[in-house]
Amino acid sequence: MEGLLAGGAVLIGLVVLLYSADRFVDGAVGVSRHFGMPTLLIGMVVIGFGTSAPEMVVSAISALQGNPGLALGNAYGSNITNIALILGLTAVLRPIAVHSHALRKELPLLLLMTLVAAVQLWDGHLSRLDALVLLLLFAGWMGWSIRQAWRRPGDALGSELEQDLILQPLPLRRAVALVLLGLVLLTLSSRLLVWGAVRLAQGFGVSDLIIGLTIVAIGTSLPELASSLAATRKGEHDLVLGNVLGSNLFNTLAVVGIAGAIEPLVVEPAVLGRDMLTVAVLTAALLLFGFGFTGFGRGRINRFEGALLLVAYGAYNGFLVWSLL
Repeated sequence: MEGLLAGGAVLIGLVVLLYSADRFVDGAVGVSRHFGMPTLLIGMVVIGFGTSAPEMVVSAISALQGNPGLALGNAYGSNITNIALILGLTAVLRPIAVHSHALRKELPLLLLMTLVAAVQLWDGHLSRLDALVLLLLFAGWMGWSIRQAWRRPGDALGSELEQDLILQPLPLRRAVALVLLGLVLLTLSSRLLVWGAVRLAQGFGVSDLIIGLTIVAIGTSLPELASSLAATRKGEHDLVLGNVLGSNLFNTLAVVGIAGAIEPLVVEPAVLGRDMLTVAVLTAALLLFGFGFTGFGRGRINRFEGALLLVAYGAYNGFLVWSLL
């Protein structure tokens, strides 16, 4: 009976979490447009923050309640899902060309930040000092993004987003209401989701890290999946890649940084040797694909490379299941 209750809590928590994330993103974009924020900045920062809000709140609550595995599993599991599942699936449906100068600079930056995070986990702990370093790097990235947005208003990412925003005007009062509604529901649904996930882990005798890497990570990555599939149908390649890069940078720096600042985290050995290694390899592969270093895609992620990412996602999750047997 408790297992059914926990499963129901996870399901309801995820549904409300996705709904609230959508409302928050819509409201935040509406407020940003009202105050004249450059479209590229909205694409790189506002939407990235909104789609990563589920991971941020879930990991923060997990840290507060003493579940470090769930906090880290949610962040790094989402990064794996974003690259291997979301980019892999969208590239198979339609190859992703990389036009944006800003995104071409973010690709190596994401790999560098992933390596910094891995070094921090080397001793098996994420201290408050480590968390502070991540948050300072996050602030630096935010500053760089703002500078890029003002210097390159005609960037391909901003141009694609501009077409969508013209079709979706939102009055300021409604935008503010959506932001507030989204924040309240994000908090409540995240608390419900964390409670259910911890109970499920206890009921099945698995670590909360595994639950975070699988059920919670996939659930909190659904906003990125939905927005990427919608952008793919419209041929908006840079929005697809921008969603994933922005979300992964938020997860690596802000999500883990906030969780570690709230409560220093004990890191299971598997996080570094299995999960962070997977994140690093996938990020490196994405860099090679995006710049055409493989010789197949010539600066785009083609269907073959997308299929490779999907195979990697299946292999990783198959290994997680095998490790439980």
